[in-house]
Amino acid sequence: MSTVTSLSDALRQLKDIRFLNILLLGFCSGFPWVLHGSVLTLWLQQSGLSRSAIGYVGAIATVYAINWVWAPFVDRIRLPWLYRWLGQRRSWIVLCQSVIVLAVISLSTTSPSNNLPLVSLLALLVAIASATLDIAVDAYRITIFHQDEMDEKMPYAAAVSTTGWWAGYGFIGGAIAVALGGESIGLAWSQVYQVIALMYLVLIALILKVSEPQAPPDDRDGLVAGESQRFELTQWLQSYVVQPFREFFNRCGLQLAVSVLLLLLVFRLGEGMLGRMSLVFYVEVGFSTDQISFYSKFFGGVVTAVFSLLAAALNTRFGVIRGLFFAGVAMAAANLLYALLAVVGPSGNLLMLTLLIDNFFQAFATVAFISFISYFTSRTYTGTQYALMASISNFGRTTLAAGSGAVVDFLNGDWSFFFILTTLMVIPGLCLLLWVSRLLKPFQERRANPGP
Repeated sequence: MSTVTSLSDALRQLKDIRFLNILLLGFCSGFPWVLHGSVLTLWLQQSGLSRSAIGYVGAIATVYAINWVWAPFVDRIRLPWLYRWLGQRRSWIVLCQSVIVLAVISLSTTSPSNNLPLVSLLALLVAIASATLDIAVDAYRITIFHQDEMDEKMPYAAAVSTTGWWAGYGFIGGAIAVALGGESIGLAWSQVYQVIALMYLVLIALILKVSEPQAPPDDRDGLVAGESQRFELTQWLQSYVVQPFREFFNRCGLQLAVSVLLLLLVFRLGEGMLGRMSLVFYVEVGFSTDQISFYSKFFGGVVTAVFSLLAAALNTRFGVIRGLFFAGVAMAAANLLYALLAVVGPSGNLLMLTLLIDNFFQAFATVAFISFISYFTSRTYTGTQYALMASISNFGRTTLAAGSGAVVDFLNGDWSFFFILTTLMVIPGLCLLLWVSRLLKPFQERRANPGP
């Protein structure tokens, strides 16, 4: 395995133009979370919804946990006209971005206080389009590199993707969106969605300039939407729905495969519980919307983006397993700073210190996590298998974390104790990680020396 040992080597890696494409697509993946997450959370809170209700509305992000169901179709269905013009990956990306634009425009015409079910439905549509977008973006990031480049390029691809994601969710897209609705600018949240719709048109124009990865040899029999006469449905489902999952279990072995999936489920549960309630906590502890925009979105996003590149170098040098273990312990410890903040109150300096430490280790864990999932992904069934593993992780971070508001309500608003609980949630994940590391050596030997 090639090892990058210096900063100059890392910078030479990043000169590859393909990383710029990954950066843009990472932005496109992160930005929708602002629409059905941060902005919607603040809108719901200002509309008078309870913590429990806000948490349960956040359960719409469950679609990220089940996008593996339709991942085989995103991997294989060739969209009419768009496929011929843009190729397999970009055609789906542009389609999903267009659906998000329509949903955002529709959101700008309603409000939670007048029609909460419609707002929730439109936010769900944003989440579905975003979860589908992620399938194509993840597949793009992996297939844009040749097989012999994977060990050297993938940690940096994960870092650049993470940087782009945080640019969309945090220091560019998220900061702008929250600031637009803050005290200084003062737009209504419906107007914020109108501005965001215009930003999406610019994103779509930029995506049209991105190069398409070379299709794998077995993609020649991809399904063309609307041409059912060209394939036998049962055979196609067997080849492109059942086979990707069977191949994963056969290649890894049952014990390692199940252990990896359990690890993905529980490792970031505490982070998801904290993240879902963070904006509600900031408001209740006394921070203004402008402060949330600056501290949480801009400052926190920049910290994560910058440290993602450092995390890539460290993960490449020391290995993904050790990187994940270190990041898990550190992230859990950083949660205790939020407990301290709940006691101290709205201290900008303490919040900056908390975000500095927390986002550094989140970046470290995210890069290691993406590299970890990519390592177990087959290039033949890239989108489907990556979506399966990412979906299981998202189930822990979204669906299970949807009860975070109810937990805080059960604790009678005791934020300190809530953050201590999120700290303890990392223990099962660390135990599973140690178990996976024991099972990994035979898998690596089989991967390096495949049988006939």
